[in-house]
Amino acid sequence: MSLQGKTAVITGSNSGIGLGVARELAKQGAHVVLNSFTDRDEDHALAAEIAAEFGVDAKYVAADMSKGEDCRRLISESGACDILINNAGIQHVAPIQDFPTAKWDAIIAINLTSAFHTTAAALEGMREKGWGRVINIASAHGLTASPYKSAYVAAKHGIVGMTKVVALETAQEPITANAICPGYVLTPLVESQIPETMKEYDMDRETVIKEVLLKRQPSKEFATTEQLGGTAAFLCSDAAAQITGTTISVDGGWTAL
Repeated sequence: MSLQGKTAVITGSNSGIGLGVARELAKQGAHVVLNSFTDRDEDHALAAEIAAEFGVDAKYVAADMSKGEDCRRLISESGACDILINNAGIQHVAPIQDFPTAKWDAIIAINLTSAFHTTAAALEGMREKGWGRVINIASAHGLTASPYKSAYVAAKHGIVGMTKVVALETAQEPITANAICPGYVLTPLVESQIPETMKEYDMDRETVIKEVLLKRQPSKEFATTEQLGGTAAFLCSDAAAQITGTTISVDGGWTAL
């Protein structure tokens, strides 16, 4: 599989899942545009590292995914967008009657509305080139629910629905739109939560992982950012040209329950 000559724009990609996807697409030869809301030297250095490691063009564009104009500017400043990976997301956990309105608004803006803006901005260029891939990083929570995550679950269900709409609107064009639905993924953010959870439950690391963090994941194993990157790369391949408007679960069996 080769993505040489293609440019991938990945939102929320200076760490975690987004970075894993960016690295895998670069490995397959795609030029990559990294993004987050920060504008630090290390953000730009990360792009330079990917460029050097994989021999592709890579750059970092700072853009706040809570702002529609920034979302659309990201696409224009990228120069090209053959592959759009909508990955940016945040989380907050609280009972719905106590859920802060500001947190609800931010989660819906970053996790859902940003994908509307970036997709709307990217489709014209994909149509002009006669090829495109829109891949939305949804979640197992785009297919099922958990208590205390009203905004996140609503946003991820919305992403799945919007993916289907984009797929139908581009069905007779060489453009596909799909959603990847990860379960729990071992990212630096999740890794950082393990020591505190060990203290809270008075458990060792292995027990915390299997009985607390992965309670709903039947495989009792985390998905990896490399696996999600590989799934995204497959959806960009010719083998996936007739896969559109669907979800691919990478959740260790969670949504099979």
